[in-house]
Amino acid sequence: MDLDVVNMFVIAGGTLAIPILAFVASFLLWPSALIRIYYWYWRRTLGMQVRYVQHEDYQFCYSSRGRPGHKPSILMLHGFSAHKDMWLSVVKFLPKNLHLVCVDMPGHEGTTRSSLDDLSIDGQVKRIRLHQRFCRLECLKLNKKPFHLVGTSMGGHVAGVYAAYYPSDVSSLCLVCPAGLQYSSDNQFVQRLKELRDSAAVEKIPLIPSTPEEMSEMLQLCSYVRFKVPQQILQGLVDVRIPHNNFYRKLFLEIVNEKSRYSLHQNMDKIKVPTQIIWGKQDQVLDVSGADMLAKSIANCQVELLENCGHSVVMERPRKTAKLIIDFLASVHNTDNNKKLD
Repeated sequence: MDLDVVNMFVIAGGTLAIPILAFVASFLLWPSALIRIYYWYWRRTLGMQVRYVQHEDYQFCYSSRGRPGHKPSILMLHGFSAHKDMWLSVVKFLPKNLHLVCVDMPGHEGTTRSSLDDLSIDGQVKRIRLHQRFCRLECLKLNKKPFHLVGTSMGGHVAGVYAAYYPSDVSSLCLVCPAGLQYSSDNQFVQRLKELRDSAAVEKIPLIPSTPEEMSEMLQLCSYVRFKVPQQILQGLVDVRIPHNNFYRKLFLEIVNEKSRYSLHQNMDKIKVPTQIIWGKQDQVLDVSGADMLAKSIANCQVELLENCGHSVVMERPRKTAKLIIDFLASVHNTDNNKKLD
């Protein structure tokens, strides 16, 4: 082989080795940094732009794609201890002509965390309303028309109460395995939480992992699908969360106290907009029977139960979730158009 060709391969190999070694080093030494880069890359690929809206000393962070049009904007609220990027797996399957806004909930990720903030469900509802009002007035990132509101778990709790309090803001509602309902009996997870509460063992809340082992247990609790997650990724997920765990404990105790625990249950009969309920049949965190409770209390309600799916519906069944949302929006939108023609 020609010496120049050999040299070319050596140089090319060395050039390729640098990013490969950098990737391996990041994976082994700084997995949390790799996770942040991963989300950045995914947002960029899907066209989701991170934005901020400021009101006095409070900052909301959100990501958005598209512009308001004749279809309702979609506002998406994540669950406890998550962030706006949890919706990316669903966003991937949503049409690009829809205007999407995924917000960081109060105290999460890029949204202000204040010791003075009211973290109750009512307090979060008021913060979210403040956010969408200023998005309309300052950034015009939400349509001036009523929007479609989507929330999962804690975000579903907030979304349901929001729709009950401010019906003129919301055109339709999607609740994905929402918290906030009062069951006749407790499942194993809730029983365990009550035992921890009675023993004041707040350090052991299963939804607030501090080690890779606890993170693995949380993923198994929340998912029917058994994801095989490498140890380094588990470590990275924990590293990202640990600086925020004290806040998560404070928030958790706030949303399970008497003021907030059953807010959705107490207000579900006030929800008047067309509503879609999506729930995993194998949910170990919040029992799927909650879907029937909501259906009996909300007049215009459509229930979708997913087989072989746990609490993390957005992560386990993103394509199906996106399709259900699209089909529901289409049916509601077409019905509204037909009413205008009558």
